[in-house]
Amino acid sequence: MVVAFNPPVAHVNHAYHTALAQYDRAVHYLSISDGVADFLRYPRRELTVNFPVKRDTGKIEMFTGYRVHHNTVLGPSKGGIRYSLGVSLDEIRALAMWMTWKCALVNIPYGGAKGGVVVDPKALSPRELENLTRRYAAELIPLISPHADIPAPDLGTNPQIMAWFMDTYSMNVGYAVPAIVTGKPVNIGGSEGRNEATGRGVITCMVEALRMQGQTNPADIRVAVQGFGNVGSNAALIAHKLGFKVVAVSDVTGGTYNPNGLDVPAVRAYLAETGGIRGFRGGDDITNDDLITCDCDVLIPAAMEDQIHEDNAPRIQASLIVEGANGPTSPEADDILSERGIMLVPDILANAGGVIVSYFEWVQDLQSFFWDEDEVNRQLERILIKSFEATVTTAEEHNVDLRTAAQILAIKRVADAVAIRGFYP
Repeated sequence: MVVAFNPPVAHVNHAYHTALAQYDRAVHYLSISDGVADFLRYPRRELTVNFPVKRDTGKIEMFTGYRVHHNTVLGPSKGGIRYSLGVSLDEIRALAMWMTWKCALVNIPYGGAKGGVVVDPKALSPRELENLTRRYAAELIPLISPHADIPAPDLGTNPQIMAWFMDTYSMNVGYAVPAIVTGKPVNIGGSEGRNEATGRGVITCMVEALRMQGQTNPADIRVAVQGFGNVGSNAALIAHKLGFKVVAVSDVTGGTYNPNGLDVPAVRAYLAETGGIRGFRGGDDITNDDLITCDCDVLIPAAMEDQIHEDNAPRIQASLIVEGANGPTSPEADDILSERGIMLVPDILANAGGVIVSYFEWVQDLQSFFWDEDEVNRQLERILIKSFEATVTTAEEHNVDLRTAAQILAIKRVADAVAIRGFYP
Protein backbone atom coordinates (compact mmCIF):
# COMPACT_ATOMS: atom_id res chain seq x y z
CA MET A 1 0.00 0.00 0.00
CA VAL A 2 1.32 3.45 -0.92
CA VAL A 3 0.58 6.47 1.26
CA ALA A 4 -0.37 9.68 -0.62
CA PHE A 5 2.60 12.04 -0.86
CA ASN A 6 2.08 15.46 0.68
CA PRO A 7 5.10 17.67 -0.03
CA PRO A 8 6.39 19.69 2.94
CA VAL A 9 4.37 22.83 3.54
CA ALA A 10 6.49 25.94 3.13
CA HIS A 11 6.84 27.76 6.41
CA VAL A 12 8.50 30.97 7.47
CA ASN A 13 12.15 30.49 8.34
CA HIS A 14 14.15 33.57 9.13
CA ALA A 15 17.54 31.81 9.14
CA TYR A 16 18.41 32.55 5.51
CA HIS A 17 17.32 36.17 5.86
CA THR A 18 19.56 36.40 8.94
CA ALA A 19 22.51 34.78 7.18
CA LEU A 20 22.28 37.16 4.23
CA ALA A 21 21.86 40.21 6.48
CA GLN A 22 24.95 39.23 8.47
CA TYR A 23 26.88 38.71 5.24
CA ASP A 24 25.89 42.08 3.79
CA ARG A 25 26.86 43.79 7.04
CA ALA A 26 30.34 42.23 7.01
CA VAL A 27 31.03 42.73 3.29
CA HIS A 28 30.56 46.46 3.82
CA TYR A 29 33.97 46.48 5.57
CA LEU A 30 35.80 44.55 2.85
CA SER A 31 37.41 45.73 -0.38
CA ILE A 32 36.22 42.98 -2.68
CA SER A 33 34.64 43.35 -6.10
CA ASP A 34 30.88 43.37 -6.50
CA GLY A 35 31.17 40.24 -8.65
CA VAL A 36 33.00 38.25 -5.98
CA ALA A 37 30.67 39.55 -3.27
CA ASP A 38 27.67 38.44 -5.32
CA PHE A 39 29.26 35.06 -6.06
CA LEU A 40 29.73 34.36 -2.34
CA ARG A 41 26.08 35.12 -1.56
CA TYR A 42 24.77 32.21 -3.64
CA PRO A 43 24.85 28.45 -2.96
CA ARG A 44 26.92 26.60 -5.54
CA ARG A 45 24.40 23.77 -5.90
CA GLU A 46 21.19 22.53 -4.30
CA LEU A 47 19.65 19.07 -4.41
CA THR A 48 16.05 18.22 -3.46
CA VAL A 49 15.10 14.54 -3.30
CA ASN A 50 11.73 12.86 -2.76
CA PHE A 51 12.12 9.23 -1.79
CA PRO A 52 10.08 6.29 -0.51
CA VAL A 53 10.48 4.53 2.84
CA LYS A 54 8.78 1.29 3.83
CA ARG A 55 7.16 1.57 7.26
CA ASP A 56 6.90 -1.37 9.65
CA THR A 57 3.23 -1.76 8.66
CA GLY A 58 4.25 -2.39 5.06
CA LYS A 59 3.03 1.02 3.89
CA ILE A 60 5.25 3.11 1.63
CA GLU A 61 5.60 6.74 2.71
CA MET A 62 7.31 9.53 0.79
CA PHE A 63 9.83 11.91 2.40
CA THR A 64 11.65 15.01 1.18
CA GLY A 65 15.32 15.71 1.78
CA TYR A 66 17.84 18.38 0.80
CA ARG A 67 21.58 18.84 0.41
CA VAL A 68 23.07 22.28 -0.29
CA HIS A 69 26.69 23.08 -1.14
CA HIS A 70 27.28 26.75 -0.47
CA ASN A 71 30.94 27.01 -1.43
CA THR A 72 33.87 24.71 -2.32
CA VAL A 73 36.66 27.21 -2.94
CA LEU A 74 38.74 26.22 0.11
CA GLY A 75 38.14 22.48 -0.21
CA PRO A 76 35.45 19.80 -0.07
CA SER A 77 32.14 20.91 1.37
CA LYS A 78 31.43 19.91 4.98
CA GLY A 79 28.23 20.04 6.97
CA GLY A 80 25.77 18.14 9.08
CA ILE A 81 22.50 16.41 8.29
CA ARG A 82 19.42 17.15 10.40
CA TYR A 83 16.18 15.26 10.76
CA SER A 84 13.38 17.60 11.79
CA LEU A 85 9.88 18.60 10.77
CA GLY A 86 11.21 22.17 10.68
CA VAL A 87 13.68 21.45 7.88
CA SER A 88 13.23 23.68 4.82
CA LEU A 89 15.37 24.58 1.84
CA ASP A 90 15.91 28.12 3.15
CA GLU A 91 17.05 26.78 6.52
CA ILE A 92 19.53 24.42 4.82
CA ARG A 93 20.81 27.28 2.64
CA ALA A 94 21.49 29.39 5.72
CA LEU A 95 23.22 26.59 7.59
CA ALA A 96 25.40 25.80 4.56
CA MET A 97 26.44 29.45 4.28
CA TRP A 98 27.32 29.62 7.98
CA MET A 99 29.39 26.45 7.55
CA THR A 100 31.44 28.15 4.83
CA TRP A 101 32.29 31.03 7.15
CA LYS A 102 32.82 28.72 10.14
CA CYS A 103 35.38 26.59 8.33
CA ALA A 104 37.18 29.63 6.94
CA LEU A 105 37.23 31.35 10.33
CA VAL A 106 38.98 28.44 12.04
CA ASN A 107 41.24 27.86 9.03
CA ILE A 108 40.31 24.32 8.08
CA PRO A 109 40.28 23.35 4.37
CA TYR A 110 36.55 22.95 3.83
CA GLY A 111 33.69 24.76 2.17
CA GLY A 112 30.19 24.80 3.63
CA ALA A 113 27.34 22.34 3.12
CA LYS A 114 24.23 21.20 4.98
CA GLY A 115 21.53 18.61 4.53
CA GLY A 116 18.27 17.55 6.06
CA VAL A 117 15.13 15.46 5.83
CA VAL A 118 11.65 16.69 6.74
CA VAL A 119 10.81 14.07 9.37
CA ASP A 120 10.24 13.62 13.08
CA PRO A 121 12.86 10.94 13.87
CA LYS A 122 11.13 10.11 17.16
CA ALA A 123 8.04 9.04 15.19
CA LEU A 124 10.01 6.29 13.42
CA SER A 125 11.00 2.88 14.73
CA PRO A 126 14.73 2.00 14.65
CA ARG A 127 14.18 -0.05 11.49
CA GLU A 128 12.24 2.76 9.80
CA LEU A 129 14.93 5.25 10.77
CA GLU A 130 17.58 3.00 9.24
CA ASN A 131 15.52 2.58 6.06
CA LEU A 132 15.07 6.34 5.75
CA THR A 133 18.76 7.03 6.36
CA ARG A 134 19.98 4.45 3.87
CA ARG A 135 17.62 5.64 1.13
CA TYR A 136 18.47 9.30 1.72
CA ALA A 137 22.20 8.44 1.68
CA ALA A 138 21.73 6.58 -1.60
CA GLU A 139 20.00 9.63 -3.11
CA LEU A 140 23.02 11.77 -2.16
CA ILE A 141 25.68 9.50 -3.67
CA PRO A 142 26.00 11.67 -6.84
CA LEU A 143 27.11 14.58 -4.62
CA ILE A 144 29.07 13.08 -1.73
CA SER A 145 32.56 11.56 -1.46
CA PRO A 146 35.53 11.84 0.92
CA HIS A 147 37.03 14.41 -1.43
CA ALA A 148 33.88 16.30 -2.45
CA ASP A 149 31.31 16.49 0.37
CA ILE A 150 31.52 14.93 3.84
CA PRO A 151 28.31 14.83 5.93
CA ALA A 152 28.12 14.73 9.74
CA PRO A 153 25.46 14.51 12.47
CA ASP A 154 23.28 17.46 13.42
CA LEU A 155 19.87 18.01 15.00
CA GLY A 156 17.96 14.73 15.14
CA THR A 157 20.87 12.59 13.93
CA ASN A 158 23.62 10.74 15.80
CA PRO A 159 26.65 8.41 15.44
CA GLN A 160 24.43 5.39 14.63
CA ILE A 161 22.84 7.27 11.73
CA MET A 162 26.30 8.20 10.49
CA ALA A 163 27.27 4.50 10.66
CA TRP A 164 24.30 3.59 8.43
CA PHE A 165 25.24 6.44 6.12
CA MET A 166 28.85 5.21 5.87
CA ASP A 167 27.77 1.60 5.31
CA THR A 168 25.34 2.56 2.54
CA TYR A 169 28.01 4.51 0.67
CA SER A 170 30.58 1.74 1.22
CA MET A 171 28.23 -0.97 -0.09
CA ASN A 172 27.62 1.07 -3.23
CA VAL A 173 31.31 1.58 -4.02
CA GLY A 174 32.36 -1.92 -2.94
CA TYR A 175 34.79 -1.18 -0.09
CA ALA A 176 34.79 0.49 3.33
CA VAL A 177 35.05 4.29 3.17
CA PRO A 178 35.24 5.62 6.75
CA ALA A 179 36.09 9.15 5.55
CA ILE A 180 32.71 9.62 3.82
CA VAL A 181 31.16 10.91 7.08
CA THR A 182 32.36 12.19 10.42
CA GLY A 183 30.74 11.82 13.82
CA LYS A 184 30.78 8.02 13.48
CA PRO A 185 31.22 5.54 16.34
CA VAL A 186 34.89 5.21 17.30
CA ASN A 187 35.08 1.52 16.42
CA ILE A 188 34.40 2.18 12.72
CA GLY A 189 36.74 5.15 12.28
CA GLY A 190 35.23 7.84 14.48
CA SER A 191 37.42 10.16 16.50
CA GLU A 192 37.88 10.25 20.23
CA GLY A 193 36.34 13.44 21.60
CA ARG A 194 34.01 14.08 18.65
CA ASN A 195 30.75 13.63 20.55
CA GLU A 196 31.67 16.30 23.12
CA ALA A 197 33.56 18.57 20.71
CA THR A 198 30.93 21.21 19.99
CA GLY A 199 29.95 21.62 23.64
CA ARG A 200 33.61 21.66 24.68
CA GLY A 201 34.34 24.34 22.12
CA VAL A 202 31.46 26.48 23.40
CA ILE A 203 32.92 26.39 26.91
CA THR A 204 36.45 27.08 25.62
CA CYS A 205 35.14 30.24 23.93
CA MET A 206 33.14 31.15 27.05
CA VAL A 207 36.26 30.91 29.22
CA GLU A 208 38.26 33.07 26.79
CA ALA A 209 35.50 35.72 26.68
CA LEU A 210 35.21 35.77 30.48
CA ARG A 211 38.96 36.15 30.75
CA MET A 212 38.70 39.16 28.42
CA GLN A 213 36.15 40.62 30.84
CA GLY A 214 38.43 39.98 33.79
CA GLN A 215 36.26 37.20 35.23
CA THR A 216 38.45 34.25 36.17
CA ASN A 217 36.67 32.56 39.10
CA PRO A 218 34.21 29.93 37.78
CA ALA A 219 32.34 29.73 41.10
CA ASP A 220 31.22 33.35 40.63
CA ILE A 221 29.75 32.77 37.15
CA ARG A 222 26.12 31.68 36.67
CA VAL A 223 25.45 29.91 33.37
CA ALA A 224 22.11 29.23 31.64
CA VAL A 225 21.91 26.77 28.73
CA GLN A 226 18.93 26.68 26.36
CA GLY A 227 18.79 23.34 24.58
CA PHE A 228 19.95 20.07 26.13
CA GLY A 229 20.82 17.96 23.10
CA ASN A 230 24.37 17.01 22.20
CA VAL A 231 25.70 20.58 22.29
CA GLY A 232 23.83 21.97 25.29
CA SER A 233 24.12 18.93 27.54
CA ASN A 234 27.85 18.56 26.96
CA ALA A 235 28.43 22.30 27.38
CA ALA A 236 26.49 22.26 30.66
CA LEU A 237 28.35 19.19 31.95
CA ILE A 238 31.79 20.54 31.03
CA ALA A 239 30.98 23.93 32.63
CA HIS A 240 29.75 22.11 35.75
CA LYS A 241 32.96 20.05 35.95
CA LEU A 242 35.04 23.23 35.63
CA GLY A 243 33.27 24.72 38.65
CA PHE A 244 30.83 27.09 36.94
CA LYS A 245 27.39 27.40 38.51
CA VAL A 246 24.88 26.11 35.92
CA VAL A 247 21.63 27.70 37.13
CA ALA A 248 19.26 26.86 34.26
CA VAL A 249 18.88 24.34 31.45
CA SER A 250 15.99 23.52 29.12
CA ASP A 251 14.86 21.28 26.27
CA VAL A 252 11.71 21.05 24.13
CA THR A 253 9.60 20.06 27.16
CA GLY A 254 10.61 23.10 29.22
CA GLY A 255 13.36 23.87 31.69
CA THR A 256 14.51 24.05 35.26
CA TYR A 257 16.09 26.90 37.25
CA ASN A 258 17.98 26.87 40.55
CA PRO A 259 19.81 30.07 41.57
CA ASN A 260 22.16 28.00 43.74
CA GLY A 261 23.20 25.80 40.81
CA LEU A 262 21.87 22.59 39.29
CA ASP A 263 23.30 19.10 39.65
CA VAL A 264 23.96 18.69 35.92
CA PRO A 265 24.72 14.93 36.02
CA ALA A 266 21.40 14.47 37.86
CA VAL A 267 19.58 16.49 35.18
CA ARG A 268 21.14 14.31 32.47
CA ALA A 269 20.06 11.17 34.33
CA TYR A 270 16.51 12.55 34.77
CA LEU A 271 16.32 13.36 31.06
CA ALA A 272 17.48 9.85 30.12
CA GLU A 273 14.85 8.35 32.41
CA THR A 274 11.86 10.54 31.57
CA GLY A 275 12.59 11.93 28.10
CA GLY A 276 12.34 15.58 29.20
CA ILE A 277 13.75 18.11 31.68
CA ARG A 278 10.45 19.59 32.82
CA GLY A 279 9.54 18.36 36.29
CA PHE A 280 13.13 17.92 37.51
CA ARG A 281 12.91 18.20 41.28
CA GLY A 282 16.25 19.92 41.76
CA GLY A 283 14.92 23.24 40.42
CA ASP A 284 11.83 25.26 39.55
CA ASP A 285 10.05 24.71 36.23
CA ILE A 286 10.60 27.45 33.64
CA THR A 287 9.85 27.82 29.93
CA ASN A 288 12.42 28.19 27.17
CA ASP A 289 11.43 31.85 26.89
CA ASP A 290 11.97 32.29 30.62
CA LEU A 291 15.46 30.85 30.33
CA ILE A 292 16.52 33.41 27.72
CA THR A 293 15.79 36.27 30.13
CA CYS A 294 16.62 34.55 33.44
CA ASP A 295 19.01 35.96 36.04
CA CYS A 296 22.43 34.70 34.92
CA ASP A 297 25.88 35.91 33.85
CA VAL A 298 26.34 33.76 30.74
CA LEU A 299 23.58 32.70 28.35
CA ILE A 300 24.27 29.79 25.99
CA PRO A 301 21.51 29.42 23.36
CA ALA A 302 22.16 25.87 22.12
CA ALA A 303 18.78 24.94 20.65
CA MET A 304 17.42 26.34 17.38
CA GLU A 305 17.52 29.46 15.22
CA ASP A 306 15.58 32.65 16.01
CA GLN A 307 15.60 32.37 19.80
CA ILE A 308 16.91 35.85 20.60
CA HIS A 309 15.00 38.62 18.85
CA GLU A 310 13.97 42.24 19.21
CA ASP A 311 11.17 41.35 21.64
CA ASN A 312 13.31 39.60 24.27
CA ALA A 313 16.77 41.10 23.66
CA PRO A 314 16.00 44.18 25.84
CA ARG A 315 15.16 41.87 28.78
CA ILE A 316 18.23 39.62 28.67
CA GLN A 317 20.12 39.81 31.96
CA ALA A 318 23.31 37.97 30.94
CA SER A 319 26.42 40.06 30.29
CA LEU A 320 27.84 37.41 27.93
CA ILE A 321 26.12 35.30 25.26
CA VAL A 322 27.91 32.33 23.68
CA GLU A 323 26.02 30.86 20.72
CA GLY A 324 25.99 27.07 20.81
CA ALA A 325 23.23 26.92 18.17
CA ASN A 326 23.43 28.17 14.60
CA GLY A 327 21.67 31.49 14.00
CA PRO A 328 19.93 31.89 17.37
CA THR A 329 20.09 35.71 17.24
CA SER A 330 18.38 38.01 14.76
CA PRO A 331 20.23 41.02 13.27
CA GLU A 332 17.81 43.34 15.11
CA ALA A 333 18.64 41.65 18.40
CA ASP A 334 22.36 41.92 17.63
CA ASP A 335 22.00 45.70 17.46
CA ILE A 336 20.08 45.83 20.74
CA LEU A 337 22.62 43.64 22.54
CA SER A 338 25.51 45.70 21.18
CA GLU A 339 23.89 48.94 22.34
CA ARG A 340 23.42 47.40 25.80
CA GLY A 341 27.10 46.42 26.00
CA ILE A 342 26.42 42.68 26.07
CA MET A 343 29.29 40.69 24.58
CA LEU A 344 28.22 37.98 22.13
CA VAL A 345 30.52 35.21 20.87
CA PRO A 346 28.98 34.28 17.48
CA ASP A 347 27.95 30.83 16.34
CA ILE A 348 30.57 30.44 13.61
CA LEU A 349 33.24 30.75 16.31
CA ALA A 350 31.56 29.42 19.45
CA ASN A 351 30.19 26.18 18.00
CA ALA A 352 33.06 25.45 15.60
CA GLY A 353 34.41 22.72 17.86
CA GLY A 354 32.29 20.11 16.10
CA VAL A 355 33.62 20.79 12.61
CA ILE A 356 37.18 21.16 13.90
CA VAL A 357 37.12 17.67 15.41
CA SER A 358 35.24 16.41 12.35
CA TYR A 359 38.23 17.65 10.36
CA PHE A 360 40.52 15.72 12.72
CA GLU A 361 38.37 12.61 12.21
CA TRP A 362 38.49 12.97 8.43
CA VAL A 363 42.29 13.34 8.48
CA GLN A 364 42.63 10.31 10.75
CA ASP A 365 40.41 8.23 8.44
CA LEU A 366 42.34 9.24 5.31
CA GLN A 367 45.66 8.37 6.96
CA SER A 368 44.42 5.39 9.03
CA PHE A 369 46.33 6.91 11.92
CA PHE A 370 44.35 7.76 15.05
CA TRP A 371 44.92 10.16 17.94
CA ASP A 372 44.04 9.80 21.61
CA GLU A 373 41.43 12.05 23.23
CA ASP A 374 43.99 14.26 24.99
CA GLU A 375 45.61 15.10 21.66
CA VAL A 376 42.23 15.82 20.05
CA ASN A 377 41.21 18.16 22.89
CA ARG A 378 44.59 19.89 22.93
CA GLN A 379 44.48 20.61 19.20
CA LEU A 380 40.83 21.71 19.45
CA GLU A 381 41.64 24.22 22.18
CA ARG A 382 44.68 25.51 20.27
CA ILE A 383 42.68 26.24 17.10
CA LEU A 384 39.72 27.80 18.93
CA ILE A 385 41.85 30.11 21.09
CA LYS A 386 43.84 31.24 18.05
CA SER A 387 40.60 31.89 16.14
CA PHE A 388 39.08 33.73 19.11
CA GLU A 389 42.12 36.00 19.38
CA ALA A 390 42.08 36.71 15.62
CA THR A 391 38.38 37.61 15.82
CA VAL A 392 38.98 40.01 18.73
CA THR A 393 41.85 41.64 16.83
CA THR A 394 39.64 42.10 13.76
CA ALA A 395 36.87 43.57 15.93
CA GLU A 396 39.29 46.12 17.34
CA GLU A 397 40.68 47.00 13.90
CA HIS A 398 37.23 47.70 12.43
CA ASN A 399 35.49 48.83 15.64
CA VAL A 400 32.75 46.24 15.22
CA ASP A 401 31.11 43.52 17.33
CA LEU A 402 32.53 39.99 17.41
CA ARG A 403 29.94 38.57 14.98
CA THR A 404 30.73 41.10 12.28
CA ALA A 405 34.46 40.66 12.97
CA ALA A 406 34.22 36.86 12.61
CA GLN A 407 32.35 37.23 9.33
CA ILE A 408 34.81 39.83 8.03
CA LEU A 409 37.72 37.50 8.75
CA ALA A 410 36.02 34.44 7.26
CA ILE A 411 34.63 36.12 4.15
CA LYS A 412 37.99 37.74 3.40
CA ARG A 413 39.73 34.36 3.52
CA VAL A 414 37.25 32.86 1.06
CA ALA A 415 37.32 35.95 -1.18
CA ASP A 416 41.13 35.89 -1.25
CA ALA A 417 41.01 32.24 -2.32
CA VAL A 418 38.54 33.12 -5.08
CA ALA A 419 40.86 35.88 -6.30
CA ILE A 420 43.83 33.51 -6.44
CA ARG A 421 41.95 30.61 -8.05
CA GLY A 422 39.98 32.75 -10.50
CA PHE A 423 36.78 31.72 -12.23
CA TYR A 424 36.47 28.69 -14.50
CA PRO A 425 36.52 28.64 -17.49
